[in-house]
Amino acid sequence: MNGWETLGVASVAAFVLAMVSAVAGFGGGVLLLPVFTALFGLRVAVPMLTLTQLTSNVSRVWLNRHEIRWRLVGWFALGAVPLAVVGGLLLAHAPLTALKRGLGVFLIAVVIWRHLRPTPRRPSDPAFTAVGAASGLGSALLGSVGPLTAPFFLAYGLTRAAYIGTEAASAVTMHLSKIAAYGAGDLLTRQVLLYGVALTPATLAGTWAGKRIVGRISDRVFVILVEVGLLAAGALFILGL
Repeated sequence: MNGWETLGVASVAAFVLAMVSAVAGFGGGVLLLPVFTALFGLRVAVPMLTLTQLTSNVSRVWLNRHEIRWRLVGWFALGAVPLAVVGGLLLAHAPLTALKRGLGVFLIAVVIWRHLRPTPRRPSDPAFTAVGAASGLGSALLGSVGPLTAPFFLAYGLTRAAYIGTEAASAVTMHLSKIAAYGAGDLLTRQVLLYGVALTPATLAGTWAGKRIVGRISDRVFVILVEVGLLAAGALFILGL
């Protein structure tokens, strides 16, 4: 596959990521990571995914800016920023085989946890510092942990634009910290930066499309599709395919 074909596949995948995330607030990143890994390798895929997610989240922040709970974003960032930096620095030296298998277990565990977890109580504002810390570390190493953090935002009582915008603004603080750490660890290569810029139009278009279809599809069907994708991706990572 030549460079233009690779960019075409990555652009389609980035469009889908942004559209899925704009509709549900999560799910796109974990589904896109296997595609980027197959195209570029895991150590390139994670920082490249971060750049794509940053564009997606910034656009969701803008589209839902009037409903964002900024105080909650602040509590989340308090834990997410330092741990995202730590995870970003660790990624440069992490063993890839173990990391890929760990990612596979993580993806399958996400689906199992979503079905087994009790309905969480409404968390306090300071509790989001711990949510942010776990999210920052996990996201820096594994690319995306949106399916695990989403229930806490939902349990807080956020819905629709308030949920999507607040979750996106929180993620922006985390992704900026990860990018800084990846740069310090020499992971922001010329290839990563060029593809990050090239995928921006597809990401913005996907966010716009997702915003247009929010509420027009069945939540149950969407969740089933995302979970099937998570299980398939997890199995591929564990098997080393």
